Amino acid sequence: MRLPSLKFLKTFQVAATRLSFKIAAEELCITPSAVSHQIKTLEEQLGVALFERGSNSLSLTEAGSNYLLQMEAVFSRLESVTDQLRVRYGRSVVRLHIPPFFANEMLLPKLPALLAAQPDTDIHISTVMTPTHPHAADADVSIVVNAAPEEGLACHKLFSQAFVPACSPQLLLRRAINSVQDLNDHTLISHDARRDGWHRWAETIGLELRPRKIVRFDSMYAAAQAAEHSVGVALVSSRLGIERFQHGTLVKLFDNELDTGESYFLILRPEDAERPEVQALTRWLLHEFKLAM
Repeated sequence: MRLPSLKFLKTFQVAATRLSFKIAAEELCITPSAVSHQIKTLEEQLGVALFERGSNSLSLTEAGSNYLLQMEAVFSRLESVTDQLRVRYGRSVVRLHIPPFFANEMLLPKLPALLAAQPDTDIHISTVMTPTHPHAADADVSIVVNAAPEEGLACHKLFSQAFVPACSPQLLLRRAINSVQDLNDHTLISHDARRDGWHRWAETIGLELRPRKIVRFDSMYAAAQAAEHSVGVALVSSRLGIERFQHGTLVKLFDNELDTGESYFLILRPEDAERPEVQALTRWLLHEFKLAM
């Protein structure tokens, strides 16, 4: 049997990592139907089902999970060889994977300083996080949110994850919030990944919230933006929201924080930690974002 097309294999890797043909299509700049067709052709060539397709879900079969592990190793090796070629005959490259809200709130304001600190290194930044592997095969350095780091990886804790209620100054001018009970007169903004966030926060102070309305967003960035636009009150990361608090676009309402039990970690493979350009990026990230313990 001829080997499957490299294009089809890459499509499978992206779709299997994202568990979404739509997201894979956007990343690969093709249509979802093209992704579906390529995956179906690959499955026919292999004689094996790689995905289990539900009406509103997509998951990997056992064969698909095993194949993904192999493909990630193959593409990681291919990218590593290509990067080594660039290092030998051109410029060095470091691949950084980082959550989108962390990238927007903390990395982007400092990005010019990072580029100036590493003038001879190209930095590839990805904000597409994978649900199956926190530290993707195509990443040299990752920043992740987790309760505990993954075994077998070099790990540095940056800071704990905690949330505080916050809103815009304009919202307070329309309707003041002088006590926790006043939150029930406002719209509360929720994040899909933390649907129980407000309930857990209220539990820390022994209160049951009955808000006028709840608005839920699928990203922390959208939730914070909605709060800035006076849509309502949001639970915002006390650390990641620091720029907004300092600039006054968001106001902390109470000192009580929701400690999620998670932390932001910087992780990398031990073999990557030996590379000078990776060491330089790691030192910079730790200097800028690691809180004193």
